[in-house]
Amino acid sequence: MEREILMHLLVSNDDGISAPGLMALARAMCEFGKVTVIAPEENQSTNGHRKTLTKPLRINPVRFADNITAYSSDGSPADCVAVALLGFISEPVDLVVSGINRGPNLGQDLTYSGTVAAAFEGTISGKPSVAFSLDNRNASTDVDYLVAAQIARRVVAQVIDHGLPLLTLLNVNIPALPEAQIRGMQITRQGMSLYHDELVTRIDPYGRPYYWIGGEAPTGDVSVEGTDIRAVHDGYVSVTPIHLDMTVHSLIPTLKDWEF
Repeated sequence: MEREILMHLLVSNDDGISAPGLMALARAMCEFGKVTVIAPEENQSTNGHRKTLTKPLRINPVRFADNITAYSSDGSPADCVAVALLGFISEPVDLVVSGINRGPNLGQDLTYSGTVAAAFEGTISGKPSVAFSLDNRNASTDVDYLVAAQIARRVVAQVIDHGLPLLTLLNVNIPALPEAQIRGMQITRQGMSLYHDELVTRIDPYGRPYYWIGGEAPTGDVSVEGTDIRAVHDGYVSVTPIHLDMTVHSLIPTLKDWEF
């Protein structure tokens, strides 16, 4: 489809301003118009949808690739998007993209994800928003984000052409495979994550206990077809529509019969 490119895209992430996935995504988005980057100055992975209201935020310009206007912030991914849309960026933003995250955000992981939280914040502010993650958690070396960036470009092109419903974002997970080995795209639902967290208890030099949440990385139930976890496991890109109305509407009639 022919498209007149007059977009202004805001790009953020949770891996931090120096993450290679952010650079790849920002460059890919230049195809659609002006790109502005605001990302955390440090890694903010697993911080979820945290917004800072009790202390000031610092935002500093940074040198970025291809003369893209870019800033770092000492806030969370959601903070980065919020300050941009509240007026730090004077030019109106048309679309918010977040990523490309190092590691997947599948199943219930998205509730922890700062990458998805940045897209949440864009969605709450009424902007079409997409989160991108690359399943390279098991890679022994750094993975080239070029293939993932090309996929991100294809997804965003469709969002620009078709739009997204109110309070809806797309959560996109990409297998870390060569382009020729990616089997296609699947429209999916959230799968069931399996967590293997362990509480590690130790004693500090002053004799006081401290605690660390450890354990093996999350996995997921790959037996159920149609889920994001199964799709990525099978070599497909998963595209999952996420709605911010988390009400279980089917349970409302049952709850009305409870004797509170």
